[in-house]
Amino acid sequence: MNDRTAVNPAETTRFPPGSTRFRAMQHRNFQLFIAGQLVSLIGTWMQNMAQLWLVYKLTHSAVLLGVFGFASQVPMLFLSSIGGYIGDHYERHRGVIATQTVSMILAFVLAGLTLTHLINEWELIAVAFLVGIVNAFDVPIRQAFLVQMVGKEDLPNAIALNSSIFNGARVVGPAIAGFAIAAVGEGWCFFLNGVSFVAVIVALLMMRIEPRVIKPSTDSPLKSFVQGFRFAMSDLPMRSSLLLLSVLSLFGLQYSVFMPIYALDILKGTALTQGYLMSSAGVGALIGALHFAARRHYKGLARWIAATSTVCAVCLILFSQARMFWPCIAVLFVVGYAATSQMAATNTLIQNRVPDELRSRVMAVYATMFMGVQPIGSLIAGGMAKRIGPQNTLTVFGTLVLLGSLIFIFRVVMKLGEPQTTAAD
Repeated sequence: MNDRTAVNPAETTRFPPGSTRFRAMQHRNFQLFIAGQLVSLIGTWMQNMAQLWLVYKLTHSAVLLGVFGFASQVPMLFLSSIGGYIGDHYERHRGVIATQTVSMILAFVLAGLTLTHLINEWELIAVAFLVGIVNAFDVPIRQAFLVQMVGKEDLPNAIALNSSIFNGARVVGPAIAGFAIAAVGEGWCFFLNGVSFVAVIVALLMMRIEPRVIKPSTDSPLKSFVQGFRFAMSDLPMRSSLLLLSVLSLFGLQYSVFMPIYALDILKGTALTQGYLMSSAGVGALIGALHFAARRHYKGLARWIAATSTVCAVCLILFSQARMFWPCIAVLFVVGYAATSQMAATNTLIQNRVPDELRSRVMAVYATMFMGVQPIGSLIAGGMAKRIGPQNTLTVFGTLVLLGSLIFIFRVVMKLGEPQTTAAD
């Protein structure tokens, strides 16, 4: 495939002169999207924390925490290609409405099972698997839908602001969940998550989306995914950034699986302790996303990816051996900042280098290589933790992320210097 089919660098090298940190908010559709997402994502983070807590409370098993993580994420590995196909060949707006509606129904089902005391670890894992199926369709469609709300010029800012909202909810949601679990139990966290989806569905229905030209295709979803994969892998900066993101996802982000173990067994705390730990990473992630949103150009993305990945790896190693509350809080703050900055930079680099007709398919590749490998990491993390302990497991994982960062530095940053803004390498 000819890499030069990507966007014109003259159109994308620099943002409009009057741009600001919140320039994407000038678009009405994006304002609605952000307002709905803020409410919904707080509920989602409440549910995520309550599910992890409930699994560990019922089983006290690191292995089952890994199984839970695997079940919630493995559909992304196999089904995101279909999500990308749908996003490129059907209306993305309707697709996002459908996925959010199904997610709301599943949250209410989980709340009903928990509040009626019919829940056990296997029901939790089954619902997590169903939510993972929905996310496999939602992520590539929703990521590609951003450009329809804000246009190409404001897309990087929209990506960063969307990440800011995600991580802002990551701060608030676990903290609220910690108090809610102690006060009324996990079931009400699931119920509130179901209610929160109403906000994003209403916001989506209020949007006025210009219809886009959808080119007819006889290609199968698998063939479409292969086309997106070939395009991504034919470009060295895009390929290397995706591979490094996969290493982060496979190993670096598994620390969240062990949060109940750290809160209960290592720090001798409660559900509130877990909420504080997750919120600390969320605060760092929010600041990282807002800092990235202030960027006015595409230059230096490869260097930024390399730097943030290296910092994240070092801090993961430090966190793995921490045994006191405040050092854990401090290091997780930096981990959240660095990991989110790396994700936002990778997303921006990819979306800037891909033509719109391949956008959903390439974002399906992004989702597969980022979220799709997480379940494999969860299983590995659970198995290793049983044998060598969660702290030593995270030390090994942090070291592997550091190794991947060094390879990226020598393979991309030192070899190419500053990659061009379009896929022409």
